[in-house]
Amino acid sequence: YDFNTKGELRHLDTNESFVFNYFKNAHEQNHKRYQVLGHLITQYVYELLERVCMLQKVYIPTDATEDEPRSFFFMSENALKSSSSLIVLLQDRGVFRAGQWGQRTIVSEGLGHGTQIPFIKMALQSHGGVIVLNPNDNFVDLKTEKERLSFYTGEEALTSPQSVWWIPKRSSSSPEEHTMYVWDHFISKSAAKNVAFIAHGYGGLVFVDLLVQRKWEVTNKVYAVAFIDSTHNTQHQARSDPQIQEWIQKRCREWVSNSKPLDKAVGSPMRVNCPTVSAGTEKYSLAPSCCLRAICKYLKSTLKAK
Repeated sequence: YDFNTKGELRHLDTNESFVFNYFKNAHEQNHKRYQVLGHLITQYVYELLERVCMLQKVYIPTDATEDEPRSFFFMSENALKSSSSLIVLLQDRGVFRAGQWGQRTIVSEGLGHGTQIPFIKMALQSHGGVIVLNPNDNFVDLKTEKERLSFYTGEEALTSPQSVWWIPKRSSSSPEEHTMYVWDHFISKSAAKNVAFIAHGYGGLVFVDLLVQRKWEVTNKVYAVAFIDSTHNTQHQARSDPQIQEWIQKRCREWVSNSKPLDKAVGSPMRVNCPTVSAGTEKYSLAPSCCLRAICKYLKSTLKAK
């Protein structure tokens, strides 16, 4: 398989899209094959972030020893030095890593819908700086590494109690910890006075967690947040802090999967926290790519108004 010029994943001989049930009646084998594909896509997207988007890979924690497991994120060259605005991308929770909105979306719909690359290009064009967080890179998974090697070599993987195989990465053992670390050591110290977040799914909950933990810093530095199908809950997370609720009402907008046309208001009886509009699609997986233009417009006009 490879990506064609349109960014669609296709079989090199048959030109067909990815077949999940490749082995007859062998779910585990098919799943393992899909995992290997997922790993290769992750590496490929990392490569695109550096080669196509010209982003730099930054390892964290900054004081890690040589043999310590580390996580990393990506940022544009002058993201911290430039005083122009900075956009931070915060993805949903899942097996996918930095630069991806969803792995299955990449496989079925292509790079244009499943990766964050169109957002990164938009951010670099109109805002100057971008930071791509890697909130799901929390552990070194030795078991998967062994299984992956066995898949390539055809040897059986060793199985053993799961607990031994997971090594948490310091400062990145959860999406919340990862985001807080990058905020404390990079974003909060950047020259940019205007920071915007684009947060999808669980990423919205992670942002509100950061807002609660670093209230004054975040409310002073962040001028806008674009939530996409966010799972945050202001009342629960902010413990009814009126200042935080007011700030969210004023500074945030949410795009949700809905049958209404793009940007049309959607009444959300569940949460009274910020203006909610349609993402222009009913498919959760396509929401980020469908509302890219609307989010771009929103961030531009909010910055101008500020």
